[in-house]
Amino acid sequence: MALITFSSPEYKDKTIYAVAGSHTETLLKIARENKIPINYSCEDGECGTCVIKVSSVDDKHQRMGGHLTEKEKEVLKSSGKITQEEIEKIIVDDLPPPWRLACQMIVRDEDILVEY
Repeated sequence: MALITFSSPEYKDKTIYAVAGSHTETLLKIARENKIPINYSCEDGECGTCVIKVSSVDDKHQRMGGHLTEKEKEVLKSSGKITQEEIEKIIVDDLPPPWRLACQMIVRDEDILVEY
């Protein structure tokens, strides 16, 4: 089980339990099921509307996260959230970036903070 805390300056923080590692449970799907108002449009990783910032709530463990999808790489790069150099470093170091697309990120077995 993963604890996911959704945080926004406009809404009260909300923490939920989520089944980790499901290949169908994106952060956007979990947010929608729990009435978390993350903006989205295409739900397919092409528009960038659902960009979020993800960080670990456990300082003792480095965040794992799923790998960036090709769509995420392109959208995050074109929106200025990550650079090509950062993408290359992410691949080499096998560490996820803080910026993700909620419609593409699959939840892992880790406690995270999602800022939207």
